[in-house]
Amino acid sequence: MDIHIGEMLARNARLYPTDCALIERIPEEKKRREITWQQFDEAANRCAHALIKRGIKKGDKVIHLMMNSLEWMIAYFGIVRTGAWAVPLNFRFTSEDIQYCAEVAEPKAMIFSEEFTERIDAGKNAMPGIGHYLFAGKNAPSYAEPLEKALASSPAKPPATEITFDDPCGLYFTSGTTGRPKPILLTHKNMACACVTENMAHQQTRKDNFILIPPLYHTGAKMHWFGSFIVGGRGVILKGATPEYVLDAVSEEQGTIVFLLVPWAQDILLKFDSGELKPTDYRLSQWRLMHIGAQPVPPSLIKHWKEYFPTMAYDTNYGLSESTGPGCVHLGMENEHKIGAIGLPGFNWESRIVDPEGKPVPSGEVGELAVRGDGVMREYYKNPEATAAALRDGWLYTGDMARLDEDGFIFLVDRKKDVIICGGENVFPVEVEDFLHTNTKIKDVAAIGYPDDRLGEIVTVVVELVPGQAMSEEEVLAFCEALPKYKRPRKIFFGEVPRNPTGKIEKPKLRKKYIGIEEAFKTK
Repeated sequence: MDIHIGEMLARNARLYPTDCALIERIPEEKKRREITWQQFDEAANRCAHALIKRGIKKGDKVIHLMMNSLEWMIAYFGIVRTGAWAVPLNFRFTSEDIQYCAEVAEPKAMIFSEEFTERIDAGKNAMPGIGHYLFAGKNAPSYAEPLEKALASSPAKPPATEITFDDPCGLYFTSGTTGRPKPILLTHKNMACACVTENMAHQQTRKDNFILIPPLYHTGAKMHWFGSFIVGGRGVILKGATPEYVLDAVSEEQGTIVFLLVPWAQDILLKFDSGELKPTDYRLSQWRLMHIGAQPVPPSLIKHWKEYFPTMAYDTNYGLSESTGPGCVHLGMENEHKIGAIGLPGFNWESRIVDPEGKPVPSGEVGELAVRGDGVMREYYKNPEATAAALRDGWLYTGDMARLDEDGFIFLVDRKKDVIICGGENVFPVEVEDFLHTNTKIKDVAAIGYPDDRLGEIVTVVVELVPGQAMSEEEVLAFCEALPKYKRPRKIFFGEVPRNPTGKIEKPKLRKKYIGIEEAFKTK
């Protein structure tokens, strides 16, 4: 693949000008909009020219702070077509977070939507380098120009900026669940790699319709859709992830591929189990693939899913922002017999599991997962120390602990920082969590380490029960008797298990709430 994502959009517009490219569904407001590939392409060009007219040039940075929408996509492709770096920000970032990101990125402009006006108002004076604000929505603040007006007054022809694979494309800030968000610099080559890798994994064609639910600011959601984008397959931007919204979208739009997060899949199954929703009430026969990534996936969840959808393909996807999203490792639709593993290296990727010195460990032993491929980030921007720690001899050290089985499949064990050391034994929370997920009364669970004077740490679990179910601490402890003694929880808390917008359990929040640890992340 020798074209960048901006040219991929132009190619789709040339080949399929009147075909539907994107649909936006807002079920709560009963709204639906769609645009063709030609409309998408021309709107992105108009956005690029609007930015160029306001002084944005190749190498500049533009903060992109919007909720999922057609305008999100138009703005994103408009920014990258100028040769500037798109800087998509997490919609949960506070005004202080936004100011921090602006301090690091030094943007010349910002495109934001009305949901963020209050946060931008509060931080605007601390971001003097931003010379232009473009506003998507109604009631633009006095310092911002309406994006719709700026697009209408700009030409639809392609900008003349020359872009190469080596040029930076985006600055992605990590979600911040383990401290200050780290800026990850991705190139146009990284983006093209994501398109190819995802398409090779899931074999999308123009006939596919991808239901796109997770936040677009994150590499995961967009990069999954990139597998359809590269071949001109349509996508549905669905605002809202209730079981009803997801099933309605799949049924009414004839969706063929859905990327879910663990909680969303759980919620669908709970509604099916209770009889509140019935699969037979929807048109789902064309839904060929459900895949999950962004967090460990309990094998029991997928076995339960297959009870309702025995012929639907399933895939687990592993990736991180530093690898331009998912695909560096994936289970493979043909490997359902290995559910529980994250899988094998993706197309054009290599992997290995290493000890602290970077030497491969024997099969079956736990080490750190390292990956290598064209999707590996260029660097942590302005952070050479973190870059040097993560990138070594072309390998990206993920910080995830894993092991290989006898067939070469990779099993994720846990994050380095989340490992619980109990009496000198390493306890990997995912193993405890997966075990507890087999109890039908438990909706979600998180395992964390609780300080202990004698053992250093003891295993503690936060259990979120299925609505309507009851379970005592003694019942949980009795259920865990099947675990090896050092892995058994010693403390049980009942409560909600918080997850961030990409589905990861927010363990720093749990450690703060239940243990009183105030620091942003735990060190060992």
